[in-house]
Amino acid sequence: MKHQYYLGIDVGSVSTNFVLIDNNDEIIDKLYIRTGGQPIRSIKQGMRTFAQKYGHLPVWGVGTTGSARQLAGVLVGADVIKNEITAHAVAALKLVPDVRTILEIGGQDSKIIILKDGVVTDFAMNTVCAAGTGSFLDRQAARLEISINEFGSYALKSQNPVRIAGRCAVFAESDMIHKQQTGHSIEDIINGLCEALVRNYLSNLAKGKHIEDTVVFQGGVAANVGIVSAFERALGKKLVIPKYYDVMGAVGAACLAKRKMTGSHDTKFKGFELAETDYRAKSIECSGCSNLCEVIEIMQNGKVIARWGDKCGKWSGLSILEKDSGVCYN
Repeated sequence: MKHQYYLGIDVGSVSTNFVLIDNNDEIIDKLYIRTGGQPIRSIKQGMRTFAQKYGHLPVWGVGTTGSARQLAGVLVGADVIKNEITAHAVAALKLVPDVRTILEIGGQDSKIIILKDGVVTDFAMNTVCAAGTGSFLDRQAARLEISINEFGSYALKSQNPVRIAGRCAVFAESDMIHKQQTGHSIEDIINGLCEALVRNYLSNLAKGKHIEDTVVFQGGVAANVGIVSAFERALGKKLVIPKYYDVMGAVGAACLAKRKMTGSHDTKFKGFELAETDYRAKSIECSGCSNLCEVIEIMQNGKVIARWGDKCGKWSGLSILEKDSGVCYN
């Protein structure tokens, strides 16, 4: 059988991740890009990079996930658009088949997923509080003038851990500054922060949930050895860190694309050349009713190709013919 390839794209508020797999589920390559508040730019950047390396390969399917999965799906021509819970669960099951609990902490949110017999039975997400997320840890590392790559290792050197308030990002930072002013070492403060953030995660997301082995920790924060150590102490369990822990959403999206498109030649993928296409996004406010919905428009070379955000379907439900005719415009 000739090799067939499947692309997974995970677009979040902090990072945009690409993964390419083949029909044997081998991960060919991965790419991690900072979104920088410009998802269209980061998607095009990733496509341009992959085009240079893999533009000659036959892509049979594409899956997108993440907070900007709809946007990514429209831009690249996705065959599958799935939420993060599904994508992360599929990826974990692929790389760690006996997984029962998934702890995931990304750049801007965190989640816990409980599985039984390979099926998601429970989950919880936290998209409100920044405490414990990758962006919060990045900010603290920068404030302390420590490389984020070394931040967690400081916690392992702690001799006298201090207790840091971890239920709120603002309070946590204030408490860290107070502990610095009272003379505590950086190592003890960072260790206290790691323990506080783990307490916050377990008391909020994991409350009422039975965490069973095998426990997989994924997301960018899984690289922080201080957080990993704090989790293992709190749970009394060893965590499994998958090889592709930082791009698991994209791995899952690629696997889902393969699952749907195996044996099919009818992919919607627009090709890697879309990296050179002019895409723009803008919002309009519908005044058709009291909802005053904010409708997002995606334009390709000046032409509207998609809309969403309305509650009634007045805009997103229009046919391509109606969109092309200009009926939708204010």
